[in-house]
Amino acid sequence: MRLIAFVFAVTFGTLSHTSRVIELSDRFPEIRKDSGIWLVQFYAPWCGHCKKLEPIWLHVAQALTRTNIKVGKVDVTKFPNVASEFKAYATPTIKFLRPDYEHTYNGERTKKALVDYALRMAGPPVQEIRQMESIDKLRNQSQLFFLYVGDREGFLWDIYYMIASQLQPHIFFYSINDAMGREVLGISKTPVILVHKEGEQYFYNAKDEYNDSQLESLNSTLFKWISQERFETFPKISNENLKEVMQTGKYIVLAIVEENRAKQVSEDMLKFRNKVETLSRKKRNVYHEHFQFGWMGNGDLANSILMDRIALPYLLVLNSSTYHHHVPDDDPAVMSVEAIEDFLEQVINRTSPVYGGDALHINLARRFFDLKRNLEDMWQGNPLLLVVVFSLPSMFFLLILWACCCSDIIDADDEEEYDDLASHEKRE
Repeated sequence: MRLIAFVFAVTFGTLSHTSRVIELSDRFPEIRKDSGIWLVQFYAPWCGHCKKLEPIWLHVAQALTRTNIKVGKVDVTKFPNVASEFKAYATPTIKFLRPDYEHTYNGERTKKALVDYALRMAGPPVQEIRQMESIDKLRNQSQLFFLYVGDREGFLWDIYYMIASQLQPHIFFYSINDAMGREVLGISKTPVILVHKEGEQYFYNAKDEYNDSQLESLNSTLFKWISQERFETFPKISNENLKEVMQTGKYIVLAIVEENRAKQVSEDMLKFRNKVETLSRKKRNVYHEHFQFGWMGNGDLANSILMDRIALPYLLVLNSSTYHHHVPDDDPAVMSVEAIEDFLEQVINRTSPVYGGDALHINLARRFFDLKRNLEDMWQGNPLLLVVVFSLPSMFFLLILWACCCSDIIDADDEEEYDDLASHEKRE
């Protein structure tokens, strides 16, 4: 073990103490194509988000110890050329690297999400399951995955594999043969595609046969179905995964509550969130076609969308196609289940008032509001810092302006003195 650590230290950098994370140096771009598979974080020591990620990154490295995935990190302040090489312009930036491929991770920064991502990317787009025990183990887990049952050939398989290649960074795709499908799942007619989530199985409505002229339709319908089914019924939605959730093409129903630093929700907030979650599960057959439900742990996004500071808890519906939004007339905190249902029916029937959108003037107004809100938050949190941030550039600008003006005046005085001296000499 000491020999391995020494080899890594000489070749790549240093092994972080008491961890499996390899501190990489500026030699990494030269040798990374011959060093296997990597999950790398580009960080800066002063970056607050990087400091928050640090303990999670250590756990990720520990979880991937028995795999062929090496976990490293690069200090961009020491090695800016490495950051530039990998186009890591923000910190933290997380990259999955194979010798001939690289991908930037944009998901949630949790241990489970990062480990799952690395395991997906290290394998083929569709992982073939050949043992009964493996499929039983998968089904007993809470993990969401897609499954192809049947021979790995034909139009349906080709489209499934192509879509899996596109969505590999985001979700697991598996396949099993006919015999396992019959014995484990009781499926008599194949090929079929299903999604396993929350202990239930939902099937894609495929035809018995496809011809060349139907390929485009199959591609679009299967991609749409997978896009709509690749999230839980009521997931936690953050700024990191919101863009992915919006790709469902549905209305996004957000139950917005407030988490504290320990990720805990107060009893009143929890009661409201549970109310919306219960409705989403009980009425899945009614709402699944139109809505993707979820919840958020702070009101920052809603404040930006509504250009106002909202009181939590709150209920917001986003149109993922047009970026318009809907809000109930009643106070969400006191809305009954029936009132929420009426509100959602109005959204479906397009009788609910529509606000916002993505027009240029609205986006500009949102940017101005966000700037104003951030400045207000800075003033409330640390007014001295805000004064320093704004006063120093202003003083510097005034100093430059003063220097320029004074320089002109001094030069002008020198010229006047020279002119006076010259005219005096002529008179003599």
